[in-house]
Amino acid sequence: MSSNTAPPPHVVEDFYGVVRLLSDGSVVRGDESVLMPAGPFPDVTGVQCKDIVYDTARGLKVRVYWPPAATGEQGKLPVLVYFHGGGYLFGAYDQPMFHSCCQRFAAEPPAVVLSVQYRLAPEHRLPAAIDDGAAFLSWLSDQATLGAGADPWLVGSADFARTFVSGVSAGANLAHHVVVQVPSGQISLGAVRVVGYVLFSAFFGSVERTASETDPPAGVSWTVEVSDQVWRMALPVGATRAHQLANPFGPDSPSLKPMELPPVLIVAPEIDVLYGHVLSYAKRLQEMGKAVELAEFKGGE
Repeated sequence: MSSNTAPPPHVVEDFYGVVRLLSDGSVVRGDESVLMPAGPFPDVTGVQCKDIVYDTARGLKVRVYWPPAATGEQGKLPVLVYFHGGGYLFGAYDQPMFHSCCQRFAAEPPAVVLSVQYRLAPEHRLPAAIDDGAAFLSWLSDQATLGAGADPWLVGSADFARTFVSGVSAGANLAHHVVVQVPSGQISLGAVRVVGYVLFSAFFGSVERTASETDPPAGVSWTVEVSDQVWRMALPVGATRAHQLANPFGPDSPSLKPMELPPVLIVAPEIDVLYGHVLSYAKRLQEMGKAVELAEFKGGE
């Protein structure tokens, strides 16, 4: 008698054993610590933090960092929105490395820092994370209009008219996409004003290879093969790196030329396979007459 039992699902994508995508679409997750720097990541004295749910339907949180200066006499502080990295596949807003980084951001400029949780692929493929970033900015806009009804840490310390958006790697990609939704009219910010954005080692891609991909620096951990795999697992099923969420200047990407973008600081480590994409992003914006500051770091990943 023949059996109609289907074969068990098999692994179709295995990202370092940390994210395994199976043939039935299910995902098995492992220990992310193998992909993260060992640390230590010391706390910054005097910086307080707490988590707030900004999307009750999905249970998504933002971690608010409150610097010592927030209780001083200098008035309200600028707001820094931060999206963590991880190729859209892994990482979390509360991981030690990102937590320590946001503490420093809060203490040193100083600023009220908002580190945003967003959904990860491949369980939630793009544009899920972009949608979450846009939802967060809408939540922030609501906070700015609530007055005394807003969260006490924000209403007492945050200057919503001086909001900056930032991120690292995939978080920088996310930052770009939510920032451009403001002048395109997709996000209405009310009293919130995005006055600048900062991209650290932005995770962009394209079908065409850049020089840093065809001749990658020696010793990089994020290789071209890794980058390609991450895009396969994060983009909509069947999409290529020409997709607008990978390539902001791709064939189907909206033109940035007519958009009134805020000034941008672009941080580009030279020892990085993404270096060519980051430089190309800066160059294209400069050619459009946008306000761009490029900070290149030689010899660092």
